[in-house]
Amino acid sequence: MDFQLRDERQAEGLEETPATFADSREHLVVVGNGMAGCRAVEELLARDGGRYRVTIFGAEPHVNYNRIMLSPVLAGEKTFDEIVINPRAWYDDNAIDLIVSDPVTAIDRVSQSVTAQSGRKVRYDRLLIATGSDPFIIPVPGKDLPGVITFRDMKDVDTMLAVAGAGGDAVVIGGGLLGLEAAHGLTLRGMKVTVIHLMDTLMERQLDEAAGWLLKSALEARGQTILTGANTAEIYGDGKVEGVRLKDGREIPASLVVMAVGIRPATALALEAGLTVNRGIVVDDHMVTSDPRVLAVGECVEHDGNVYGLVAPLWDMCRSLADGLTERHTGYKGSVTSTKLKVAGLDVFSAGDFSGGDGCEDIVLRDASRGIYKRVVIKDDRVIGAVLYGDTADGGWYFDLLKKGESIADIRDLLIFGQAFASGGGALDPKAAVAALSDDAEICGCNGVTKGQVVASINGGACSLDTVRATCKASASCGSCTGLVESLLALTLGEEVKSGPKTMCKCTSFTHDDVRREIVAQGMRSIPDVMQRLHWSTPDGCSSCRPALNYYLLCALPGEYVDDQQSRFVNERMHANIQKDGTYSVVPRMWGGLTNPRELRAIADVVEKYNAPMVKVTGGQRLDIFGIKGEDLPAVWADLNAAGMVSGHAYGKSLRTVKTCVGSDWCRFGTQDSTGLGVKIERMTWGSWMPHKFKIAASGCPRNCAEATIKDFGVVCVDSGYELHIGGNGGIHVRVTDLLCKVATEQEALDYCAAFTQLYREEARYLERTAPWVERVGLDYVKSRIVEDDVGREALRGRFLYSQSFSQDDPWAERAAGSHAQLHQPLAPLAIAAE
Repeated sequence: MDFQLRDERQAEGLEETPATFADSREHLVVVGNGMAGCRAVEELLARDGGRYRVTIFGAEPHVNYNRIMLSPVLAGEKTFDEIVINPRAWYDDNAIDLIVSDPVTAIDRVSQSVTAQSGRKVRYDRLLIATGSDPFIIPVPGKDLPGVITFRDMKDVDTMLAVAGAGGDAVVIGGGLLGLEAAHGLTLRGMKVTVIHLMDTLMERQLDEAAGWLLKSALEARGQTILTGANTAEIYGDGKVEGVRLKDGREIPASLVVMAVGIRPATALALEAGLTVNRGIVVDDHMVTSDPRVLAVGECVEHDGNVYGLVAPLWDMCRSLADGLTERHTGYKGSVTSTKLKVAGLDVFSAGDFSGGDGCEDIVLRDASRGIYKRVVIKDDRVIGAVLYGDTADGGWYFDLLKKGESIADIRDLLIFGQAFASGGGALDPKAAVAALSDDAEICGCNGVTKGQVVASINGGACSLDTVRATCKASASCGSCTGLVESLLALTLGEEVKSGPKTMCKCTSFTHDDVRREIVAQGMRSIPDVMQRLHWSTPDGCSSCRPALNYYLLCALPGEYVDDQQSRFVNERMHANIQKDGTYSVVPRMWGGLTNPRELRAIADVVEKYNAPMVKVTGGQRLDIFGIKGEDLPAVWADLNAAGMVSGHAYGKSLRTVKTCVGSDWCRFGTQDSTGLGVKIERMTWGSWMPHKFKIAASGCPRNCAEATIKDFGVVCVDSGYELHIGGNGGIHVRVTDLLCKVATEQEALDYCAAFTQLYREEARYLERTAPWVERVGLDYVKSRIVEDDVGREALRGRFLYSQSFSQDDPWAERAAGSHAQLHQPLAPLAIAAE
């Protein structure tokens, strides 16, 4: 570009980056940083990575994320980090200029430029409109009241989470997929939810009456109120939403109303620019609009009279668009669509025409006790429609038969039982079923991946589920196709399928053991340092690796590494256990299960002062105070601290409790002072961060009233001393401890406990409890380090006590002394790790 043209552009107020002046490539500007826009760019990069210079405008402040997975984020099943499709590194690695929080407001087709909300103007050689769709708001009185929202983006999810934290009532208007997912998530967050649906059948576009009835019954069994055939008259409230009034006069109270009644193509920008628009932006087979320099893709377009709202057609459009931009000839010819969904955890599938009619026959399998319903509609010995509820494994096969129009006369009697029976001639053969799928059969609907693409990925070197996900994205989103992908791995590779060492997360190819070793070997001092040196694929990591790295650095660098609160799970950040209604439970420590009048009075005062609805004696011999509001936590901590009580760490990957019986001081069977020993152990070990939760018990005799033989470390007192046990677990999978050794003195019991705890802290993987760790490394190995090596045992004990000199500050006192704003500072949300 010469300087004269550059000056003319500057005079026109058109922005160019410095790279532009030395870059002769065509400039592709993408309006929309969503799934369709970024997928189109991905397809373009895959065909000719150096052909276009790309700028992407996004209205949201985020990188590209999977909008389909907003529901699991609302339900607390995933974090935002886990639904990101293209992290910031993807934009940087491909030299894509990403402009966030600045939506394009105007297109000037004469000057070939776009203007953003901020006033920024950018020229284009090719423009791609990927504005998606807008949620439809029913025009009823009260629709603009505060508390009435849609369910379309992360901002909507954040709003719902904020309201759900206080509990109360919610109304969801719309019984389609989004509405039911919103209702499911809000129910899990502790709200009382009513769904209002105008039609008589839920999800009537995807389900027939029978399947819709099963779905309604299942949702009602989960505590939701479902009103079908219900018409909204108005949303009422004084200054904010207070409820919904139906046309039949019924009133439903609500502090939150979610509108989920449908979507419309977002065409306003294209219409104002003078492009041809009908129901959507009209495009040809290569996604070109009425202006040859302007393309459009996704939910905002209309092709051959059709507008699509499912992801599979969008991926087809993106491939055709990229073919056109790289001068290939494959064009989009429209899509035959199917819908395979997980609605509130319930599987549903539909495809084709299931309305019935002349010449149509229904083949139906119904098993109400198992919640399974299958209906296949055939005409002239060909599948023309299918509806599945509860068991959707054969949805892809029915859809493949429908698309190809193949005769099913030879397998008609077996058709309803699925492909495994039909392919096996009446004998169940799942492998034959997967093998019989055609190469163009869809495996992963979320990412538009076919069987042929998965097999190509496997033949190209992807020999595990994780590597398949990384290379072709099959099974990388909702996970419902994981079984199919695993079957394809087994069919393609046979015994060569690698389960392999599991990497820490998708951000890295390193295992937990690799990372721990490299932190020490390279002297790494911070999370960014680890990610930089070990070449993390995502600059900020994710909710799986950040807590692990934070722990590994804390363990390796006691007294030096500063704990990173942003890398902790929400319970550890708040120093309390979050409950399903958004409140918290608070558990003060009771040393060895002992308490006194002062502590009991302090707990009683807190319960009354903050209106805690329940106090529960825990299995760890403590009192758990439930129903504390988040904003009251610092004050609650301050009141308990004043009575001398410290954190019980019931929320943490740390020492939880030391359970004791009364021992020889009171019990006629007691052989040693188990209570006193338990208190000493707890005071020695409390406040220590661990790979996972850690429980200890001390029983005064072999009758084992403190249940020491199902704890991570247990002491059973006997006449001649103390039996030490390790690796127990009393959770879902009960594991009895292994006997480590027997010692003669109380001090030895303390020393061996400290050494074992430190060995576990230094060598176990994050979120690995002692039971699976001991099974993995072997009891003999632990004995060789703790029992047989006196010097090594003393070194481990010394390192544990040294780290404890830095870790026993009470977090309650720290939080009470800190600011309320610090407690609630905005952090990247991390899910609560499974207990």
